[in-house]
Amino acid sequence: MRNVTKDNITDVFVGYMGPDMDPRMKEVMTSLVRHMHDFARDVNLTHEEWRAGIAFLEGCAAVETEDRHEFVLASDVLGLSSLVDMLHSSPEATSSSVLGPFHVAGAPDLPVGGDMKRDFPGPVLVATGIVKDTDGNPIEGATLDIWQTAPNGLYASQDDAQDTYSFHGLQKTGADGRYAFTTVKPVEYTVPSDGPVGDILRACGRHPWRPSHLHFIAEAPGFRPLVTEVFPDDDPYLDQDTVFGVRDDLVMSYQNMPAGSFPDGFALSGSVDEPYLRVDFDLTLVRHSV
Repeated sequence: MRNVTKDNITDVFVGYMGPDMDPRMKEVMTSLVRHMHDFARDVNLTHEEWRAGIAFLEGCAAVETEDRHEFVLASDVLGLSSLVDMLHSSPEATSSSVLGPFHVAGAPDLPVGGDMKRDFPGPVLVATGIVKDTDGNPIEGATLDIWQTAPNGLYASQDDAQDTYSFHGLQKTGADGRYAFTTVKPVEYTVPSDGPVGDILRACGRHPWRPSHLHFIAEAPGFRPLVTEVFPDDDPYLDQDTVFGVRDDLVMSYQNMPAGSFPDGFALSGSVDEPYLRVDFDLTLVRHSV
């Protein structure tokens, strides 16, 4: 079309789409471009602002590595990741929450009762729970991919002092659906702010802090996978998570346990004499729709 104007360019774009285009792709691209064009018209986007947006994308690409996913982080701090999670969370299941940019695939097996704390300093945390279906029945053979930061607030992929799978483990439930492991109490931390995402946070007058949490990916045959994280109710950043990951049902309470009460059945049983923390948190999975 020769006579493209600021008022008809969106419709012209849609008209250029081919007749054999995938229907879902057409739906998504049409809506995306309509929203982008309406945004540009709404704010009267300048050349300088457009170039700043392009520079932001180029900056994300420049720092993107196998261990640092700046585009995912951008999606997180803009709330898009959490919005997609909430759009597709089942009200019957445990709420999903952001995967984040620091998950490492291929973690080693972690037996039920196994330990992730190793020699790291900090309070021992006993974490237990049942993976169950929406009727409350335990799920046998569910796999939990578990990870968290070290006490210095860094994930293994951020920290050369940690090995690749520090504070990562894969655990499979038995007939009782139970998971159990020991670790160190997670700490609140800042998302990376030395790149383009940090520039966005500062421009918006926002902080980079996340509340402390444990990450889980729960999977079982016949069930929808669950990507989630759980947060302690006393964390100072619980109500201002910079990536919008907190949900009411993902908030749990640590129990302060006295010395001499450490339970049996753990790798650390018999070796913990001091007070420790405990949390019991069940995970509910929903079946795949038929």
